[in-house]
Amino acid sequence: MVNIIVQLSKYLMILMITVYTYLCFSIFGYYDPDKKKHCLRKQNVLMFVMHLTAFLVMYLEKKDTKILALYLMQVTLLGGTILLYSFIYPKVSRLVVNNMCMLLSIGFIMITRLNYDKAAKQYLIAAAGIVLCLVIPIIIRKARFLSEWRILYGIVGIVSLAVVVVVGKVSYGAMLGFTVAGINIQPSELVKIVFVFFVASSFKRSTEFKELVVTTAVAAFHVLILVASKDLGAALIIFVVYLVMLYVATHQPLYILAGLGAGSAGAVVAYHLFTHVKTRVNVWRDPFGTYDKGGYQVAQSLFAIGTGGWFGAGLYQGQPDTIPVSAEDFIFSAISEEMGLIYAMCLILICVSCYVMFLNIAMQLHNLFYKMVALGLGTCYIFQVFLTIGGATKFIPSTGVTLPLVSYGGSSLISTLIMFAIIQGLYILREDEEEDIERRKKERLRAKRSRQESAAGYREAEYDPQRAKRSQKARKEAAQGKARKKQRVR
Repeated sequence: MVNIIVQLSKYLMILMITVYTYLCFSIFGYYDPDKKKHCLRKQNVLMFVMHLTAFLVMYLEKKDTKILALYLMQVTLLGGTILLYSFIYPKVSRLVVNNMCMLLSIGFIMITRLNYDKAAKQYLIAAAGIVLCLVIPIIIRKARFLSEWRILYGIVGIVSLAVVVVVGKVSYGAMLGFTVAGINIQPSELVKIVFVFFVASSFKRSTEFKELVVTTAVAAFHVLILVASKDLGAALIIFVVYLVMLYVATHQPLYILAGLGAGSAGAVVAYHLFTHVKTRVNVWRDPFGTYDKGGYQVAQSLFAIGTGGWFGAGLYQGQPDTIPVSAEDFIFSAISEEMGLIYAMCLILICVSCYVMFLNIAMQLHNLFYKMVALGLGTCYIFQVFLTIGGATKFIPSTGVTLPLVSYGGSSLISTLIMFAIIQGLYILREDEEEDIERRKKERLRAKRSRQESAAGYREAEYDPQRAKRSQKARKEAAQGKARKKQRVR
């Protein structure tokens, strides 16, 4: 009986996430606010029903009441996030909130299936991050001096990365972070956000060649420190984000070509300098031929994706545990195996929907600094998604980065929640700008109408025949009165 429920549940969850994904894009075609709200409510219902279905299946498989307790805590967190964002910030983008909660719920489901203890930690980190992120939009909205902290952003980014080089511990061949009071901190995740603010403030200040040289030098220093610590995934993200922001700010293809040339040369140098880079490239070329020499991870990932097929094996019916770091770098493979490729592709489309919203906000903002921040954060987010999924599917060499909001990892989760909170703040700023523009238009229209009415009244009075006759009669009577006075004087 349980097996039947498991098999039926996977088709039900595929159907629900497919409808949810369809609504993510169809909502852009609605101009009626009531229809948009209706679509957003449908998304909430689909998310909670899918979440309930998955945890019901996991409870039936494990018969562990801890799973039910964790489910209730997660539902409370997701529901509270949606309600609090809507209550505190009425102008917030509900689609971004829904997608954020949907990605969190998918991560909660798969991490709980893989490792209950990690799922409990992920829940606590997510709760703390959401509490923090409820404050960020108001800071973005009220703080008008963020574009002036260019030097501070540069110093914070470089110092944070340099600390890792000095005291960081090696993990999977790279120095990713350090531990404080039992908590693993990975500064590169937060530095990506600080770096975007640094570049945006620099480009707002000036895009002249001399200023671009200074900004490029600081950006290159960020990348070099990350390369020295062998955190090549973060280095690649920062490099690509800078190139995109540079091109949008300057519209100079030559800068992009120079950057790509420098990046290609750096990749060749890294390949010859670092053994683990050479290993990952060899694994990417032939994971099965290097199965005993580093290819085991990618090979197991490909086995899992192939085994799941279009509809997946069902929760607890696959073997995602055999994939190393399946809850972190290769969670996409675990999802593909048990939930199916259709489910996994919908996950990708939800991430793309988030990116579309980020770009939409960036294009409609009038302030250059905020426009560049939205563009940089959106590029950072979607490129990390690309690196994670590309590495899991052998499309590109594995870079060791996590899938935002879905993979297990405290620093990654917190940094992504902060990104989404900043985007929400920028969305509210955009709404404020639109309201201000509409208010000014209405004021100008009222003033124009007032002038037109005054002019029309003057013309009406000037050309009114009756008034002209009265005026002529009054002048005639005045002239006659003057003549009579003259006669009396004589």
